[in-house]
Amino acid sequence: MKSFPLLSLALFACAFAVPALAQTIQVPETSAKQAYIIDYDTGAVLLNKNGSERMPTSSMSKVLTSIVAYDAIHKGEVKPDQLFTVSEKAWKQEGSRMFLDVNTQVSVADLLHGVEIQSGNDACVALAEGIAGSEANYVVMMNQKAKEIGMNDSNFMNSNGLPDPNHYSTAHDLALLGSYLIHNYPDEYKLYSQKEFTYNNIKQGNRNPLLYKNIGADGIKTGHTDVGGYGMMGSAVAGDRRVIMVINGTTSMQARADESSKLMEWALTNFKNLNIVKKGAVVAEAPVVLSDTRKIGLVTALDYKATVPTYAKDGGVQITATYQSPLVAPIQQGQEVGKLTLTLANGSVEEIPLLAGSGANESSFFKRIGENFMIMLVGTPE
Repeated sequence: MKSFPLLSLALFACAFAVPALAQTIQVPETSAKQAYIIDYDTGAVLLNKNGSERMPTSSMSKVLTSIVAYDAIHKGEVKPDQLFTVSEKAWKQEGSRMFLDVNTQVSVADLLHGVEIQSGNDACVALAEGIAGSEANYVVMMNQKAKEIGMNDSNFMNSNGLPDPNHYSTAHDLALLGSYLIHNYPDEYKLYSQKEFTYNNIKQGNRNPLLYKNIGADGIKTGHTDVGGYGMMGSAVAGDRRVIMVINGTTSMQARADESSKLMEWALTNFKNLNIVKKGAVVAEAPVVLSDTRKIGLVTALDYKATVPTYAKDGGVQITATYQSPLVAPIQQGQEVGKLTLTLANGSVEEIPLLAGSGANESSFFKRIGENFMIMLVGTPE
């Protein structure tokens, strides 16, 4: 392909606004030491109180324990109906229990019920030993998985969250964990909304207080230690929005129930998701030189959705399409030719690739020579 250096190219930007973004919302007070809430679809942070502060994870660790087990099942390394033998170590676990009997055999499926609904510390160890040969080996797998998820400020020392000074996470990291669970294992996630499970003739109820309120909650997991206080990972849906919440450090089960309910309802009712840009939408037309095609439409490469206040009426998203003008043939359909910059009302900026909506072939050699000559005389087309 020949080049014609006589062309003068300019960086061109066109801007337009999308209505309906507005002021910030008043954030509620909470007695929780740590609180972090995100919108599941957009990842927007709706509330952040000490979200990056290290804290004991207690039984909230069991979400990661379950995910590692789901990985093993999906890889075909274990089966849901496979039986594991309960060791003396598992049987002796303190705290919340599934009430396994030593030397009995329990299916993987039942153990997962025991982990997620009954919060059984004994079930966690039995599951870990059955899958990895030892709890220590399983913890290695848990930490590897945490890094894969992006939980970069977390470390796990056991499978059930029993107190250990080197066993910690953050509210931010646990929110990532909840989002990963729901996105990657939506069918398995349904187990977290089950309100009770009976094993060994002992019926235990799910400890998640949000499941017993009419706010669209369907998970995730509570936890408690003397050092960390009462905490929970929660998720709920209203309309087409899902919210993920993590709180920790409340002083009682009642305080945990009150705070989690208050914050979840606030997050669900005070925000909405707005479709800002649709993938494939034509947002600009760019002139083309050295081609018989004189203009092509520029289209967005991705959908973009933003979380905004429900009452937002004024203001907007400033959208700027930036590209070299004119474009120079040849151009392939789908070729990246610029970017779409979105400046939200809260000041955050997002960028989306801008693609050629159609192709533009080079014109003949002599036409290109002539066009270059005209450009020298009168400049590039607008």
